[in-house]
Amino acid sequence: MKVWVPDKEIAEAVADVAGADVHVYQGGDDLPCDPGEVEFYVPPFTPTPQSRAVLARMTSLKIVQLQVAGVDTFLPHVPPGVVLCNGRGIHDASTAEWVVGGIIVAQRDFARFVDAQRDGRWDWHMTDALADRSVLIVGYGSVGAAIERRLLPFETEVVRVARTARDGVHPVGALPDLLPLADVVVLIVPSTPETTGMVDAGFLARMKDGALLVNAARGSVVDTDALVAELSRRRLRAVLDVTDPEPLPAGHPLWSAPGVFITPHVGGSTPASRRRAIALVRAQLERAVRDEPLRNVITGAY
Repeated sequence: MKVWVPDKEIAEAVADVAGADVHVYQGGDDLPCDPGEVEFYVPPFTPTPQSRAVLARMTSLKIVQLQVAGVDTFLPHVPPGVVLCNGRGIHDASTAEWVVGGIIVAQRDFARFVDAQRDGRWDWHMTDALADRSVLIVGYGSVGAAIERRLLPFETEVVRVARTARDGVHPVGALPDLLPLADVVVLIVPSTPETTGMVDAGFLARMKDGALLVNAARGSVVDTDALVAELSRRRLRAVLDVTDPEPLPAGHPLWSAPGVFITPHVGGSTPASRRRAIALVRAQLERAVRDEPLRNVITGAY
């Protein structure tokens, strides 16, 4: 089986898989061999236009294994009949750590203390806490469950929302009733036409005064102008790992809005995620060469 992987580290990790002929393709114009022979393709973690366009030339392709959970950037380019697998589980721990860390940064006012330290000021003041607060997780999948496991020891109440209602999980349609009750709203939904712009002015208006919005999903999920308006009125606060637009350009009003803490889409970018990505690629390749069922197969509309 001809295999393309995006870097030398992954290539070395799967080099001894019986039946696999492994080549490194980093997503540029230089191709390691004829793409028409490739059967198993692992695109780069950060996709390039070339890494997507080359799919049209992979006439023997059977499997595309992504290193991320979101499939929106690749799904339109995957040829019919090709199995697309996402990276579900790879980034659960790292993203959950980022979410909990971001909530604590906001609740305990760490950003203000950093500013005070830089200025040499002893800025004593009471802060909020995570204990006894209600956290609404919007998009309760594997990452949402990982977030909940880390939140519960902080003595929080966790409320779950997902696209499909199930035992202990509310449907998206319940959000209008749940939003006014939440102290923290965590977004961890996939990027789909249904989720684009779901956090609009109406959604934000339903959140209680002083509530915290945490976006670890995609920037497109939130109406940026509506969020800036709420932040500017100091009615809501936000912790954002993703923005719209992204990267956020210099001078954008979101940078200077009060009550916002922004990181540059680093939630899942840790050595732990990297180790798990390599392990998943190897396990999936072993299944593929043995013609065994694959994990994380995307079916229908994601």
